[in-house]
Amino acid sequence: MGRLFVVNLEGKIYSCKHCKTHLATYEDIISKSFHCKHGKAYLFNKVANVSIGETEERLMMTGKHTVADIFCVSCGSIVGWRYETAHEKNQKYKEGKSVLERFKISGPDGSNYWVSSHGRHIGGSDADDA
Repeated sequence: MGRLFVVNLEGKIYSCKHCKTHLATYEDIISKSFHCKHGKAYLFNKVANVSIGETEERLMMTGKHTVADIFCVSCGSIVGWRYETAHEKNQKYKEGKSVLERFKISGPDGSNYWVSSHGRHIGGSDADDA
């Protein structure tokens, strides 16, 4: 394996909950209204320190999209997905943007977002929602 270069971000940082690698900044959030199977997810204009998996077609709540899972470059944990192609005209704004699953990242204040085995939010903080 080659040398790993990691970008250190400044400001309010979202990071991998497993290894604390910086992934995105609060300023790059486009929307906090996204959802995944674990609960909340945020759409970011750009993310850092991720590798991109294979693209695949997925039928999502807003229609068919070509997406690729994204992984933390430091520990390899899946942290969300990237929109490659939106097939619906009104969804084109998502192309090239990434979604980080709130359950899989730590917030700017170091908080985590926990989900019970039944998929309900049971703890943690989302103070950055204010």
